[in-house]
Amino acid sequence: MRHSPQILKFRSTDADEVAETWRTFAPSSELSQVDETRCELDWASVSTPALSVIRYELAAGVRSSIEPDDQLFSCRVATADGSCESDRRELRPDVPWASAGQPIRARWEDRATVRALAFERTHAERLARQISGDDTLRLEVKDPEATSVEAGRQWDLAFRYLASGLMSLGGAGAGAELATAGLERHALWTVLTTFPSTFADALQRSAQTGSAPKTVRMALSYIDAHAHLPITVDDVAVAARISTRGLQYAFKRALGFSPRDYLRRARLAGARGDLLRALPGETLAGIAQRWGFTNVSRFTVAYRTEFDEHPAEVLLQRTR
Repeated sequence: MRHSPQILKFRSTDADEVAETWRTFAPSSELSQVDETRCELDWASVSTPALSVIRYELAAGVRSSIEPDDQLFSCRVATADGSCESDRRELRPDVPWASAGQPIRARWEDRATVRALAFERTHAERLARQISGDDTLRLEVKDPEATSVEAGRQWDLAFRYLASGLMSLGGAGAGAELATAGLERHALWTVLTTFPSTFADALQRSAQTGSAPKTVRMALSYIDAHAHLPITVDDVAVAARISTRGLQYAFKRALGFSPRDYLRRARLAGARGDLLRALPGETLAGIAQRWGFTNVSRFTVAYRTEFDEHPAEVLLQRTR
């Protein structure tokens, strides 16, 4: 069972607390040589069982290292007087880095802003296998640096989107499950496409492309029955006994749209049903979130496009 994202925010000048907090989110990390006389931490993180989105500012002279065997870990260290390095070389300061076990070291003399996406590795590997259709995929990062400056920018944009989205869901209860699952998948896709990896190699290999009308019917039935749950397209593919890419090809051939489109339409239909049955006190934002839409404005645009009516007016007529 999923739980609402857990939010942690605090400030501290205690070097031991700083080190212990960081180790909680990155168990393989070592935060050493922290200058206790000027240590100042401003921490914010939001976590699900599979993913932690972390941002902190730390003022102090610092030496740190990480070797995340049990995590898929990506990070951006912004500092004017420090650097990050792997065993191979010093890493570029203008792009994020990633590791699924390779040691990475960082240092700075005054202040740094650190942003990180940390995945539980087993979960990340399971999703990567579903997406690629390669059941033998062993998830490895082949080079710690982002593939390009533009890929690094996309990682930065995704980080801000994920942090904002998950923070807004903290404490939201069961209604946040659909949105949380979608944000987790978005985060993983961002990391797996930002860095050279065995996942990218798996995507380049041939996908299932044969005719699959039975598979499509199985997928449609599964979506109709489970759209109210935090399922993803990967879950639909598993239920239909095909890879995610194979399912996407099959939908395009048979129906002319993607399984993601159909899942979205099913959830819009579910939201419309809840609007038509709404009780006094229910809000548009609450109903939208229940069906996996975290942004009310985007939900409204999608709803109007699908049903040619404004959801707020439907709700007002029902609760008037």
